[in-house]
Amino acid sequence: MNNIILPLVASFLTAVIITAIGLPLIIKACRYFRFYDLPDERKVHSKPVPRLGGLIFMPAAVAGLFAASWTKVLLGGEEFVFGVSTIAMTFGGLIIYLIGVIDDRYGMKAFHKFIIQTVAAFILPLCNLVITDLNGLFGLHQIPFMIGYALTVVAILTIVNAINLIDGIDGLSSGLCILVLTAYTVLLIDNLAIASLDAAIVGSLLVFWFFNMFGKVGGHKIFMGDAGSLFLGYVCAYMSIKSLMRPIAPEDCGEKQMLISITLLLIPVLDVIRVALQRRITGHGIFEPDKTHIHHILMNAGLSMHAALVCILSLFLLICGINYALWQCHFLMPFIVLMDIAIYALVCGVVMLVGKSDN
Repeated sequence: MNNIILPLVASFLTAVIITAIGLPLIIKACRYFRFYDLPDERKVHSKPVPRLGGLIFMPAAVAGLFAASWTKVLLGGEEFVFGVSTIAMTFGGLIIYLIGVIDDRYGMKAFHKFIIQTVAAFILPLCNLVITDLNGLFGLHQIPFMIGYALTVVAILTIVNAINLIDGIDGLSSGLCILVLTAYTVLLIDNLAIASLDAAIVGSLLVFWFFNMFGKVGGHKIFMGDAGSLFLGYVCAYMSIKSLMRPIAPEDCGEKQMLISITLLLIPVLDVIRVALQRRITGHGIFEPDKTHIHHILMNAGLSMHAALVCILSLFLLICGINYALWQCHFLMPFIVLMDIAIYALVCGVVMLVGKSDN
């Protein structure tokens, strides 16, 4: 057991230390070079805040991964050997990370970012990381490779942008990713290298979360920026697809693993789909920014930013609990997913009505 726990702890603590040291340095650099997230009509903050906190996530993750590998060797095991899919994820993640850095520093049009994200999304399926079995979702199982390839690219793009676009209030994107990647640390523990990567990112995110939530403007408050949220989205996409691959998801539990992957990313994914459809219906461009995400409508209904955060994280935990209970009662996955969509739609509908009545 120590051969598993100690590498995970080493990865987690290494990332914590690096992030705790690195974030104050990034904040100082942002102040010196005046790299700020400036307030505007669609943002909830009213003062300039340093926005490059996400720069630390990838270095902390890599350092944590190496710390876990060295710890494993010291315990008498072999160092991590990374497969093609992990190397591809690293390359794709680096592209996504660099897009975010450029956008945070110089700004990029949403459509241009999407094109480059698409290039990065095509990398994982090239390494045979493709969804070819829907495990009973809406009655579907095996699907043709090319359809699975296209579906995988769409899934990656959706998850990446879902995590990016839900990063609109303090602690939300980072809080959701802490919960999601903690779950994947446990679920993928048989693949110690992948679990160690998750543990490192969780460690880095926890430190960032405290800076982001409790830091004072002008002090240690910082935003992750697109460098952080896009990178986190790509990691979450990789983990959700990787967990469906054999032998991680054995033949007899593929449906269960599919439900887990859907459950963990349901709220940000449903939110980005709802917003995209709403923009299309109202005649606005899909890439046109607005204030219609779930955190915006909660705040429009009168909740404070922190209260909106608590509501969304509580909804996440509620859906996880409901799905677990329904699965234990042997409900079919399509019914459970439809129930989730109904719960999300009901919550959004009620909150929107409250917001309209208050206005």
